[in-house]
Amino acid sequence: MTTADIAPAAVKPRSAPAIHDQVALVTGANAGMGLATVRALLAAGYRVAATDLDTSVVQAEAAGERLFCTRMDVSSRDEVHAACDAIEAHFGRIDVCVNNAGFLQYANCEQTTPELWDKTLRINLDGVFHVSQRVAPGMKSRGFGRIVNIASYGAKTGGLSPLPAYAASKGGVISLTFSFAREYAPFGVTCNALAPTFVKTQMLTEQVSAQRQAELRRMIPVGRFCELEELAHCVLFLAHPMSGFITGEVLDLNGGLQFD
Repeated sequence: MTTADIAPAAVKPRSAPAIHDQVALVTGANAGMGLATVRALLAAGYRVAATDLDTSVVQAEAAGERLFCTRMDVSSRDEVHAACDAIEAHFGRIDVCVNNAGFLQYANCEQTTPELWDKTLRINLDGVFHVSQRVAPGMKSRGFGRIVNIASYGAKTGGLSPLPAYAASKGGVISLTFSFAREYAPFGVTCNALAPTFVKTQMLTEQVSAQRQAELRRMIPVGRFCELEELAHCVLFLAHPMSGFITGEVLDLNGGLQFD
């Protein structure tokens, strides 16, 4: 299959706008990886649209008119569209989309209820599709865009703990990444994913015992968890205009941890 077979009407991508003119949307922006990503994008010069169920923390960032906060429940297609409409009304465009919003509740196969399964997939998988489907056409029409999905080490391995709903949802995110990358590559829009193992977030510290955290650190060759700033740095790399020849890739952040 050739590029012409995929998109016979593809146009030559136009030059990327300057970073200070670009607008980056971050979901799940009120804490953890999302908040760190917002801060990194602002520091790099982007205008940032920060979305979450509650934006009270991210609103406190001293960014003036370069930061716009609005509620978005990624599991609701209507809320996704309403939030993106508001962002475009405020900033005029969305050039970068960081699909970070996620949900994790530790439960093995027998502990996973139908309700937990459905909630996990609605947020982690449906949410990525709803947001990406909404923003991609605008990127396509302008000839430039970057979609960065936050997947997981568990998407490739099932995880170090039995988490079937979470692993399945993040595996779906990787498949969506491949699909969007292939569809939109001819139009200057890239779609990539990050697959971190353990990042130092509130989700980790609140749901994993200190003893288990110590065990996990010993399994990681670098001997520690991923820092929030390190993950945000990788988002910046994939979002950058000079990363336009990278698409359909999953970048591992695993500290050397391999799956045996």
